[in-house]
Amino acid sequence: MTLPFFVYGTLRPGEVNHDLFLRGRTLSEEPGRLADAVLYDGPGYPYAVEEPGGGGVSGELVTARPESYGALLAELDRLEEYVPGDPRSLYVRVERKVLREADGVAVRAWVYVAGAGVAARLRDAGRRIEGGEWWGRGAPRGQGVPRGRGVPRGRGVPRER
Repeated sequence: MTLPFFVYGTLRPGEVNHDLFLRGRTLSEEPGRLADAVLYDGPGYPYAVEEPGGGGVSGELVTARPESYGALLAELDRLEEYVPGDPRSLYVRVERKVLREADGVAVRAWVYVAGAGVAARLRDAGRRIEGGEWWGRGAPRGQGVPRGRGVPRGRGVPRER
C-alpha cells in the first residue's frame, strides 16, 4: 500500500534528515496535523505518542515519487529503528488519518509513533511539548541528529525506574 508519510521532526523541510532522505524523492510536501497524539522531546529528535484527545502534532504530509517509494519506505524504517513485530522498536509505523492544513481533508498516511515501551516511559517521565510543534526544540533547525546509523538504541528515552 503506497501512502504518504507524515513527518514531524528531523525529516521536515529544513532539517538534516530531510535532505539526507527526502530531497528530490518527493512529489509534494504539505503542512498537516496528526490528531489524538502528543509530542515528547528527545535529544535531537521528537516522539509522537498516541493519546485520544491529545492536542495533536504538527508536521508535513510527504508524498514520495512512485519510483522512490519502496526504497524510501525501507530507509525510513531503518532510520526510525522500526522492525515489524519487534516490541523493542523505538518507533512503529502505523496508518493514521492526518488533516491536511490547506483544506482540512483527512488523508491516510504512514506515521512513525513511539513504540509501546518508549511511549510508556515517556508518559511516565518524558518532557511533553505543548502545542505539538517540534521546531526550536532539542537541536536547532537544520542540525538534527540522524538516527539508525550507529546511534545506540533507546538514546534519549527516559529509562525505566
